[in-house]
Amino acid sequence: MQLVVARIGRAHGIKGEVTVEVRTDEPELRLAPGAVLTTDPATVGPLTIETGRVHSGRLLLRFTGVGNRSAAEALRNTLLIADVDPDERPEEPDEFYDHQLLDLDVVTTDGTHVGRITEISHLPSQDLFVIARPDGGEVLVPFVEEIVTTVDLDAQRAVIDPPPGLIDDRAVIASTRDAATETTLPPGTGNGPAAAAPNDEDDA
Repeated sequence: MQLVVARIGRAHGIKGEVTVEVRTDEPELRLAPGAVLTTDPATVGPLTIETGRVHSGRLLLRFTGVGNRSAAEALRNTLLIADVDPDERPEEPDEFYDHQLLDLDVVTTDGTHVGRITEISHLPSQDLFVIARPDGGEVLVPFVEEIVTTVDLDAQRAVIDPPPGLIDDRAVIASTRDAATETTLPPGTGNGPAAAAPNDEDDA
């Protein structure tokens, strides 16, 4: 299975480094020196990570064969894609990759069907389940232990204990979706509960 693990931002400095928008919660594994990543667009890659470092809270990478600012800037907005075993799970038992959570049925603790997960939204403060409701709308459920009590990948189900107003008639509906055009999040746009994406403004 292929997962998007990062997006290349602006060039940093004059020696070929680029800022990176991290889309994995395991950058030390997926974006380590020596890692070979395919790309979107495919014509840019594959790219081999030569060095990586954190600068002002942002991850900076340099790729083999990319030795100047012009070459680095040409990579801007390229997606970095890693090959991942679909059965692989994070080391922590209470963490999950995004692709494992997509399409899970969501029910309340009393068995009431809520909908299915179509997206994991990674915000600076917390992660959210985007759940498609049977009526065609969507509801956002914080992915926190107090609300999401169980995630059972074998049963393809998540159990939630929502506070009043979260999923009933008073809940905020994020959007409506035409069933004929309904799509799920493409595999690899995220990779489990991830840290907030770093700002990719150039400070060189």
